[in-house]
Amino acid sequence: MHRTTMTDARKKDTRKKIELGGLIVKAGLRFENRALLLGLLIDASRRIQGDDAERSRLAAIGAEAFGDDSE
Repeated sequence: MHRTTMTDARKKDTRKKIELGGLIVKAGLRFENRALLLGLLIDASRRIQGDDAERSRLAAIGAEAFGDDSE
């Protein structure tokens, strides 16, 4: 039983990582350097700390991108 739980947890974790990678592709950043991608994410994380307006602005951009399935 324990092994099944571990396997399910690993599958969920793997699926989540695949989904996150898909976001990189959807954003048009597939061929960018990993260090650049990490820098972008760290910078964004810092920008949204305590800044509800910036968080909302970026969420709106993302929601619009999810609504556009033409890519």
